Amino acid sequence: MELDARKMRILQAIIDDYILTASPVGSRTIAKSTDIGLSSATIRNEMSDLEEMGFLEQPHTSAGRIPSDKAYRLYVDSIMRRSQLSRDELSFISEHYSKKLGEVDDIVKQTAFVLSSVTRYASMVLSPRLHTARLRYIHLVGLGEGKALLLIVTDSGLTRDSLIRIPYGMEQSELERISLMLNAKLSDCRLDDIMASRMDDIAGELGEHARFLNSIIKSLGESLEQKAKRVELSGAMNLLSLPEYSDVDRAKDILSVMEKGDALYEMLKGREDVEFTIKIGHENELSSMKDCSVVTATYKIGSEPIGTFGVIGPTRMNYPKVLAVMGHIGRTLSETLTNMLDEERK
Repeated sequence: MELDARKMRILQAIIDDYILTASPVGSRTIAKSTDIGLSSATIRNEMSDLEEMGFLEQPHTSAGRIPSDKAYRLYVDSIMRRSQLSRDELSFISEHYSKKLGEVDDIVKQTAFVLSSVTRYASMVLSPRLHTARLRYIHLVGLGEGKALLLIVTDSGLTRDSLIRIPYGMEQSELERISLMLNAKLSDCRLDDIMASRMDDIAGELGEHARFLNSIIKSLGESLEQKAKRVELSGAMNLLSLPEYSDVDRAKDILSVMEKGDALYEMLKGREDVEFTIKIGHENELSSMKDCSVVTATYKIGSEPIGTFGVIGPTRMNYPKVLAVMGHIGRTLSETLTNMLDEERK
């Protein structure tokens, strides 16, 4: 059986209607509300074929049909066109990014809020990964009792800190000497190069404290890895207003996933090589996400991808609008971070 142009038009009309209404779509609805120009009986026959082909499903309690995951995949790959954002939506986004946001973490949090507010779904933003950033400086600050604060600042203005142990009796003056020596050797190095280096020459200059270098490098790596997995979530409660999640058990399943930072991280990691990824229903690995769609996109500093962000919603997600919103926010976020870097470098 062939998916010809007429079937495609009917399928698109069904998907568009179901996205808006969340109600099973009947042949009369399509005949009355579209300009397809076919009788209800003809549309009904075509819908029967589409069901046989796996593009439509029929709920037990309704005479209408709903799109399948297969239909949504065809829709996003071949049928839909990206929407245009309204003037109000563009103004809302611009207003929130025009505010003075001093820290990258503030920008990440603001992005999650804006994304969930405009799409009306749940949003998530993965904190920037720092491994490709270049070191501006390292600073060690003694805190007493054999502990110090390791502060890392990169050329992109991103900062990370972690608590480390220091040799017994080490004074702040010695920590400052070590900081100066590390900065002289490592300033402007990529962080992943620092992590991979043996740095024997640095160890030689540290003398009796050479072993301390290993703890600095280890703490640096652990701090980068931990912070890189931080996901900012916003708008989870938006999903509870949707009919798909009116069932308490389904709502609990999806909210439990969002409480797990590791699960959100897995959805976002390793997605920097393409503009968008869209996982629909059963394409998601987690069983509790089989009724959801997850759309992710990349943000950059300059031309370098440094993080990802995404939207979680029902499979009847308004994909044209979501892609339009994410495309605009991705460009705005990248521009904001790049401008911040340029200001830091002046």
